[in-house]
Amino acid sequence: MATQISSTAVNPRGEVYRPSMPDIHSTVRVSTSSQLWRRVLGFVGPGFLVAVGYMDPGNWATDLAAGSRYGYTLLFVIMLSNLMAILLQSLSVKLGIAAEQDLAQACRAHTSKPVAYGLWFLAEIAIAACDLAEVVGSAIALQLLFHIPLLAGVLITSLDVMLVLLLERRGFRYLEAFVIVLIGTIAALFGIEIVLSRPEFAPILRNLLVPQTSLVTNPEMLYIGIGILGATVMPHNLYLHSSIVQSRDYQRTPEGKREAIRFANWDSAGALTMALFVNAAILVVAAAVFHRNGHYEVAEIEDAYRLMSPLLGITGASAVFAIALLASGQNSTLTGTLAGQVVMEGFLNIRLPRWQRRLITRLAAIIPTVIVVAFYGEHGTAKLLIFSQVVLSMQLSFAVFPLVAFTSDRKKMGEFANAAWLRWMAWIVAFVIAGLNIWLLIQIFLGRSS
Repeated sequence: MATQISSTAVNPRGEVYRPSMPDIHSTVRVSTSSQLWRRVLGFVGPGFLVAVGYMDPGNWATDLAAGSRYGYTLLFVIMLSNLMAILLQSLSVKLGIAAEQDLAQACRAHTSKPVAYGLWFLAEIAIAACDLAEVVGSAIALQLLFHIPLLAGVLITSLDVMLVLLLERRGFRYLEAFVIVLIGTIAALFGIEIVLSRPEFAPILRNLLVPQTSLVTNPEMLYIGIGILGATVMPHNLYLHSSIVQSRDYQRTPEGKREAIRFANWDSAGALTMALFVNAAILVVAAAVFHRNGHYEVAEIEDAYRLMSPLLGITGASAVFAIALLASGQNSTLTGTLAGQVVMEGFLNIRLPRWQRRLITRLAAIIPTVIVVAFYGEHGTAKLLIFSQVVLSMQLSFAVFPLVAFTSDRKKMGEFANAAWLRWMAWIVAFVIAGLNIWLLIQIFLGRSS
């Protein structure tokens, strides 16, 4: 039988701890109807909160550079990245539901204090770095749409912490619904951009399913491909997903957990498929609009915005692009704030009032961003974005390896432990991601980043 952890359980270190994010734990009712779609619908939501990290502003620049420089060639890398993400997020779901612990709690319970505090520190830095990129992305969108100075835009984005509190006060379902609406908005806007850009669908399908040899033989293309793959799986998503899946009021029995894992995986796979569409759409639009017209060096979001309408010959195309960016940035900052709460509570086993938790997480991203923008302007912000990607790359494996280890441990997971084939596949993915991120770091430190 699977390990059953109650709200008064004692972990291996002898500590009594409460459920992950107790203010939302088991608060979302799920149907017990005989109709499958009703039961599935109750689990829709957490996967979409996680999926926003796979279509954040940091990914936009990489996809824009890939599409403008190499056309549709790197679509396969986006597909491969998403498949890896689906696997790792499924492990996160399994840990949260079967063991009733989020990844931060599991790390604290099964590692020594120095190791646990080290992992907590790295996770906090990674969340702040990721949140920083989302804040800058939102500020850039506000600047493009409303000509708001970048510094003022950064300060305005800090208000989204109040939006999180307001939506949570009405119930976690409202926050999920808001995020799903924003994701739908992003997907719809890029659907419009694809129609307007009139891409070639045969090359898209071929490059999506078949890797090109040039990906290996061309060092610059390989570098961008590694950038796409290495930045796809965000460490904070693994912590977040293992926590918020516990918000569902499913039966805490082996049968109930088995069904919850299945439905939560459907939710996750569906949401990440939408993220795949958005990322692929960004690359496709960049290839159809910029690469086809000889603009091979479009990597900055501002450059893409300025060129979109003139090249398409359609007024408003640039505005559609910027609105999608704003929705993407806001979505990602909302979930980044939640991830900060999971990490703080799980690793430190402390509880703070909601407003304090939200404020601490937001300030960790806002303060360094404001300082850099105020002193160095947009040029400094660009350097800050590159640095944030390096930080994320360095921290990722410190979340992936514990996740694979915990979900493969039969003592911890019971009957839900990874089967042999899944265990091997998960370890291969973990080492591939680690290797690619190490290579990406080497390239950045050698000054070969593009």
